[in-house]
Amino acid sequence: MNGRFSPYVIKALVDTITGGTGSGPEQTVPVGIYRSGPKIEQFFLDCGLDMRIGASSRVPATTNFLRQTASQWDGDELIKRVLLKVCDPREYLSEPNRAAAVREHLNRALEPDGLAVAVVGGKAHLVVREAAGNIVEPFITKVEAINFDTVQAEIARAQLNANDDPEDAVTAACSLVEAVGRSILIELGLPLPAKKDIDGLIRAVQEPLGLSPGRTDLPPEVEQDIRQVLGGLTSVVKGIGALRTHGGDAHGREKGFRRIDPRIARLAINSAASAALFYIETWERQQHRVLPLRHEGT
Repeated sequence: MNGRFSPYVIKALVDTITGGTGSGPEQTVPVGIYRSGPKIEQFFLDCGLDMRIGASSRVPATTNFLRQTASQWDGDELIKRVLLKVCDPREYLSEPNRAAAVREHLNRALEPDGLAVAVVGGKAHLVVREAAGNIVEPFITKVEAINFDTVQAEIARAQLNANDDPEDAVTAACSLVEAVGRSILIELGLPLPAKKDIDGLIRAVQEPLGLSPGRTDLPPEVEQDIRQVLGGLTSVVKGIGALRTHGGDAHGREKGFRRIDPRIARLAINSAASAALFYIETWERQQHRVLPLRHEGT
């Protein structure tokens, strides 16, 4: 089945693969890397596709080839392969800022179709935007900046499995909060707790981060409100852990196992990302580090 990618996505792919016209009255500022004809052919060869420029010009030849590729019975899979190749950060090792520009350009074209490219742990993934919403996207940016490799791996796993394997997505959502807890304790030079599950890890980071609901230094006028928020945060985290225990796949799936609704998986992912982002930002504030939050396309 094909037709997943609109003509606007094909046009954006042409822009990012060729880098623009390069010369003449239609010269454009390159998006990403300007590739010559032979380099464009090599790019597609690396994707497992035999593309020849021939007597045509670079941009028209690339446009025609991508259109023909998209019309094949497996066109969606082939275009996805090209999309992830051009968004691969390793294509831009000498100019990493160009990788972000390429991803931003493509994500603007992908957004109306409910898709997005997210780079997590140094690898590009095509995700459904409902699994990478406004809560998760800044969290991804934050963990990329901090370089919490394990956290990156868990958020990628959660995103990619939300619809097809919601039980595993719930397990990954829980694991990413645990990974944030472990990472923060390590960064603070504190020992890991004896009980290294989500409950034990978050309890261990609450006091050094000043997030314990029982703290006694709160302003009187907002004391009760802050206690309620901090208590709610603890309840959310515990709830994610309980959901992983009773509905995730960490302990296997017995005969007659009742599947989790993907909505619940996405709720767990977004709740976990929101809580984990708050813990990371609190750690940043303590360390006097400010890492910019940004969204794709802004």
